[in-house]
Amino acid sequence: MLEPRPGPAARPTRPYLPDDSTTALTPDQAFDALYAFCAPALVRQTYLLTGSRELARESVERAFQIAWQRWPEVARDRDPSSWVRATAYECALSPWQRLRPRYRHQEPPPPDALDRALLDTLLKLPPSYRRTLLLHDGVGLGLPETAAETEASTRAAVNRLVHARQAVAERLPELADPEVLHWRLVELASIERLRAAKPQVVRRGGERRARFWTRAAIAFTVALIGTTALTVRTAPTHYEPPVPQGETVQGVPPPVAPGPLSESERELRSKLHEQPLKGPERLLPQPR
Repeated sequence: MLEPRPGPAARPTRPYLPDDSTTALTPDQAFDALYAFCAPALVRQTYLLTGSRELARESVERAFQIAWQRWPEVARDRDPSSWVRATAYECALSPWQRLRPRYRHQEPPPPDALDRALLDTLLKLPPSYRRTLLLHDGVGLGLPETAAETEASTRAAVNRLVHARQAVAERLPELADPEVLHWRLVELASIERLRAAKPQVVRRGGERRARFWTRAAIAFTVALIGTTALTVRTAPTHYEPPVPQGETVQGVPPPVAPGPLSESERELRSKLHEQPLKGPERLLPQPR
């Protein structure tokens, strides 16, 4: 979590769960305990990662919803808090977030000038550099843990960390010391009054989302089966080769050129010529 760095002896293992030998938690209770321990600080971390308060809350809620849907896997993980943190960071840094209209407009910056400069410097870093700096100098993870959580080699994590620190020191020389930078990150995250939703709300939201996508998958499968059945029913049963160019089409009478009139046609023509036309006489121009 984004807090003062504890010593090795002061950092407990899985502090959010009681001893299994004395207390057996239900899945709901275990999830609520993990959420209560991780969510408040994780929202503040994600705010430093994105610069958006609303996106930070939504990303953390989405990460916990995914964790609840995959709870048997998360509960057996060595460090469930790291699992949820990595998922929240992935949601927050997803390129699809840039296409959403609600996140295109920048939110009001922090009131303090130094806080604004630090947050602006963080947001100008590449996402991988920003994430590495936040995990190592903000959360306090070691280089191996930072590299593992960012899915990079230790050499790559060191390179990103060095370049991120240089970018911060160039704009804010007073933060060149990593320890000073750590405390400034802690203070910057602490000034924002960011609250996470209730764990029950997150669990219900995750269950609704899972039901929605399950029904959508069933509807899509039914539509696909119906379309396939209709195609099979209406498709031709044998191959009909196209007519080659220049070949005579069978079954169509050839065009007949006009020939001499028959006897009946000549009689009809004579009758039409002999009978006067009914109606007013045709007006013809008279010469002067």
